Amino acid sequence: MLGWRRMRSFVMSDDDLGKKDDDHNKPAKNGQRRTSSWQPTRIPPRRSLKRIGLVFVVAALVYLFIHNIPVLGPNDRMRRPIYPPSRGRPPSNPIPPPGDAMHPPDPAAHEGTHAQSQHLPANTGERTFSGPIVYNQLAVTLQAISNTRGVSPNNKNVLFAAASLKSAATLLPMACQMGAGLKNYVHFALFGRSSIDLEQLREINGIDNTCAVIFHDARPDYAGISTDARIERAAFRGFHHINAYMHPQVIMIDGSTDEEAFLPRSVNQHVKIAGTAVIEMPRSAIKSLGWITNLDSIALRTWNKIKIDILIQVTPRSTGSLKRLLRSISAADYTSSAIPHITIELPHHIDSSTKQFLDSFAWPPSRIANPTNQHPLTLRHRISHRKLTEEEASTRFFESFWPAQAQQSHVLVLSPHAQVAPQFFNYLKYLLLEYRYSGTAGFHDWGQHLFGISLEQPLVTLDGKKPFSPPLFHHPEDINGQGGGTSNPFLWQAPTSNAVLITGEKWIELHDFVSRTMQAKDTLEAEPLILSEKAISKQHPSWLEYALRLARVRGYWFVYPGNEVAKHLATVHGELYSLPEEYADDEDIRRTTRKSRSTLETQLCSLSLVDTLPNNGVLWPLTAVPVAAWDGAEVDARDIRTRAGDFEILFKGTVGACDAESTKGQKIRELGSARDLFCNVS
Repeated sequence: MLGWRRMRSFVMSDDDLGKKDDDHNKPAKNGQRRTSSWQPTRIPPRRSLKRIGLVFVVAALVYLFIHNIPVLGPNDRMRRPIYPPSRGRPPSNPIPPPGDAMHPPDPAAHEGTHAQSQHLPANTGERTFSGPIVYNQLAVTLQAISNTRGVSPNNKNVLFAAASLKSAATLLPMACQMGAGLKNYVHFALFGRSSIDLEQLREINGIDNTCAVIFHDARPDYAGISTDARIERAAFRGFHHINAYMHPQVIMIDGSTDEEAFLPRSVNQHVKIAGTAVIEMPRSAIKSLGWITNLDSIALRTWNKIKIDILIQVTPRSTGSLKRLLRSISAADYTSSAIPHITIELPHHIDSSTKQFLDSFAWPPSRIANPTNQHPLTLRHRISHRKLTEEEASTRFFESFWPAQAQQSHVLVLSPHAQVAPQFFNYLKYLLLEYRYSGTAGFHDWGQHLFGISLEQPLVTLDGKKPFSPPLFHHPEDINGQGGGTSNPFLWQAPTSNAVLITGEKWIELHDFVSRTMQAKDTLEAEPLILSEKAISKQHPSWLEYALRLARVRGYWFVYPGNEVAKHLATVHGELYSLPEEYADDEDIRRTTRKSRSTLETQLCSLSLVDTLPNNGVLWPLTAVPVAAWDGAEVDARDIRTRAGDFEILFKGTVGACDAESTKGQKIRELGSARDLFCNVS
């Protein structure tokens, strides 16, 4: 009430307030009414001026409010796009299998939509239009994908995007191939200025109704005559609105110069806000990265997070082999990942030719783009002349690497006598994504037992005494085993030191296991047989014994490629082979090594990864491949767990000083730690 009085005092003068009822028809003092001669009341000038001033103030406030509305989003270009009115509502049926959701209603079939009557104008060459952005055909297809659970941040949606017709021709075959696997809901969105109809685009690229891909037209109206700024802004806003309906786990675009320059910029700007993974496919994507279509969306979203370092420990008298290894690494294909960091541990003595080679060795090679001018190469030269003991050599090796992020950083250990094929790095990333990061791997918890991935196929057992025959792989549909089987993929508890990737989690656990084992050995009166007895030949470095013990006590295993695949990945040359430094003075081992290495060498063959792998490049699930125990005997996966339990009891009792009858001093198992195996060290 008080506010109303103040407002009245602002609008009316004092005289007006005092005489506000003077104009009412009141009876005269003698009871008669006033005469009928009426005169209009004149509004005092002061009152009119105040009312006019109030109107101007209100108008100014409204104007300032309209032109300063807060931005509803991190970027002013993320305001909701304009769509023509659309009839019909998105379906609300239960979620179907991926194949049933791949063909949403055709926008042209919706009568009453503005998209049916308005066509994209042709490119007249005059790009001057910069009006409001309207998407004529995007709303219908986005509303029709509700069954893919696109509103959830975690789903199975994968988006291929292109603005150039050449780029579309590159990506569409891969999109159809991925859709055929029925692991993902695959989408293709067309941006840019082209006026081609989506149906015509499909026809030109040989895409029929069997291609399980959902198409989206993300081109704005008047695309052909739009300014460069408008077409780029439209692409950015298109990605933002697609994300609201789809939440793609990964966006795949053409990374070659065939693509319009504005599309990568729009994608990168969108990714900074949405955090979506982006994969830029190279020009030869079908050949070098065709295997990417076999991965699910969960694995693909970790594409840019995985980091693989390379560790090379050069032994004395093996520096000559190092040059061959580095040349093969330099010639490999790294289109699937960032350039790996290489660490080379050099001995005290290096021959002059190796020194000259290292001085001129360029990493990364000049053929690979390096905009930041980084040189991810570390050389470490030893000072001491003294020969290392087993314990010292193992310690030096394990201290050469530490993962920055346990779940995403991994290390590839290469012997200087090894030579890798061009596709070795793509193979490692493919297997990591499928067997460590995919939805299937998470469901079966394969990462818990995955110690590493080998590039080579050993032909003898770890003790070097007998040939190793890998367990035969039988097709899952061959129930009776009449197919004969092949030696392609298999699991083996035994580690290798020539060419093997060790996952970051297991490297950290191995680090802790080695440290506690050395500490526990100092507390024991006598070294137990489990530590003094060597299960691995002295042809291999001493650190491999620790890796084997951890694999046996935990039930871990390595993925081996088999003979047919290994010859396309890596080989180990024997003509210049030298023993590990800690065993170099053992003459018996030197004679045995020369004799065995003279015949054990495989010639590398260069093929694309898809052509190299069996089953048309599709990896078999680990539950279907055979398993070998550490000694080479074929066993069941359940036998591995049983053997691991027995070996754990033995190890904890003899090395860890744990009492099997009591829980006193025993610790709970922790991720990345071996403390539960030792009761005698903290």
